[in-house]
Amino acid sequence: FDSLPPAHYKETMNTILVWMQQSETKLSMPQVAIAEYEIMEQRLREFKALQNSLQEQQKGLAYLSTTVEELSRKAPAEVSQSYQSEVEGVLGRWKKLSAQLAEHCQKLEERLTKLQRFQNDTRTLKKWMAEVDVFLKEEWPALGDSEALEKQLEQC
Repeated sequence: FDSLPPAHYKETMNTILVWMQQSETKLSMPQVAIAEYEIMEQRLREFKALQNSLQEQQKGLAYLSTTVEELSRKAPAEVSQSYQSEVEGVLGRWKKLSAQLAEHCQKLEERLTKLQRFQNDTRTLKKWMAEVDVFLKEEWPALGDSEALEKQLEQC
């Protein structure tokens, strides 16, 4: 029995595996082109919450690693190796998931910044176009009125 991990080990392993599966599913959702700032912000909040959850699950992962280290001192080599392989597989998935999550957050933050800039530029352009429209619809000065023509030329 010394060569078997405690029951808490299996519970923790199952919890982490379920959490990773759910997180991988969330991250594998197709990235669609979103042009609405609020939707993109919501998605970023979801990713940030997932990162917080990742940090919370880190304790369980540390527990698994230390338990397997202790187990490797007591258990026969083949039993110890099977548990080490299991934890190494989980650690590999964990690192990949963590990297994907960080990458998704970074890309989304960059896109939010670009979209905000684009929206600001669009508002400025629309304002300018409205001003130009008003200008173009103004009455043109008479041909003999050189002062008014010069003023209009400056505005152009």
